[in-house]
Amino acid sequence: MNATWKMLIIRTSRRLWFRSTLYGSFGVASALLGAVAKPLIPSGIAAQIGASAVGNILGILASSMLAVTTFSLSTMVAAYAAASNNATPRASTLLIEDSGSQRALASFIGAFLFSIVGLIALSTGIYGDSGRLILFAATIVMIVVIVVTLLRWIDQISRLGRVSETIDRVERATREAMQKLARAPRLHAMPYAKPPPDAARLGSKHIGYITNIDIPRLQDIAEAADIQIWAEVSAGSFITPDQVVARLSREVDQDTALKLADAFVVEDLRNFDQDPRFGLVVLTEIAQRALSPAINDPGTAIDILGTVTRLLCGWARARQQCAPEEVRHPRIHVRALDERDCFEDVYAPLSRDSAGMLEVAIRLHKSLATLAQLGYPAYRGPAVEYADRALQLSAEALPLQVDQQRLVELAAWHKHTP
Repeated sequence: MNATWKMLIIRTSRRLWFRSTLYGSFGVASALLGAVAKPLIPSGIAAQIGASAVGNILGILASSMLAVTTFSLSTMVAAYAAASNNATPRASTLLIEDSGSQRALASFIGAFLFSIVGLIALSTGIYGDSGRLILFAATIVMIVVIVVTLLRWIDQISRLGRVSETIDRVERATREAMQKLARAPRLHAMPYAKPPPDAARLGSKHIGYITNIDIPRLQDIAEAADIQIWAEVSAGSFITPDQVVARLSREVDQDTALKLADAFVVEDLRNFDQDPRFGLVVLTEIAQRALSPAINDPGTAIDILGTVTRLLCGWARARQQCAPEEVRHPRIHVRALDERDCFEDVYAPLSRDSAGMLEVAIRLHKSLATLAQLGYPAYRGPAVEYADRALQLSAEALPLQVDQQRLVELAAWHKHTP
């Protein structure tokens, strides 16, 4: 199975309908289990246990689960809207794909279908006494599952859609993407080197963002065609039909070119899987919205700067500790993540938007100082550059000389640190 199919399977499993369908099918199968397994239960036991009351229990369960499912759906939609309005629309995807919310809703739908199918089967008389006993036992198990799910859902629903919860979700998704990429910055391909001047160009017919590059598939095609491939884009790049996505060591036939182009998955929106920079962009958007005059929430921007500092420190630590990357695809040449781009994604917009807010500007300079003094060479240059940029912007935006001088003193670290 190639990486593209794996990605599609993972994406499908994150959809809300997938878990709901899966749990619903399980509920229907559980309800029909009594009709299939009734020969295994001795007759007469059902009457002793009181399984004849299962119909009343199923009726209560069906009506309550319908109400709970409707309430849960409305709450989730409200949480998605709150995340879009208070944080950023790009973060709502993480809420929609949240496995906890999906499991809760799917459990309620599964319990509802279990109850409905059980009631229908009871009314047709296909169970008998032994079958009703099995249905009764399955109903008890279903009630326990629902109670546990409700208790978890109550805790989760109290936090769903809050800005702090949204920030935490974006941080987790970004950290996961960073850790994955830190272990293989070039996706187990060769380091990028300048291709020959006569290298052939490979374009794409699509307009959108690169969300996945199927490196193993490119390697297989390159081996079959006996070519070398230099990827000119990475996950998160925006491409147009006139843009080169890769260069080839020689011209290839149209069929091979189409196969190569298909290995570069293009979608309308970016995602977090292979694109840790997207997580940084989303965090920055949350901070920018918090700094807008309509919101005026510098505390959230300060929280975002702390989050970004943790993420970038984690990336530097992971890169320093990881073993040398194993080359598994020697015919493919890929650029590694440029840390300067990460700084540009975060500190360029925030240094501009926080220039007139002393408390946020202070935290921004402290963040840059922390990153510059980590001992990770790739951070030193960008940290100095954006510290100087932030100073220039604050010098124009802050009215008091004493505030400007305080920032100058905070930024003095790069004059003393080698």
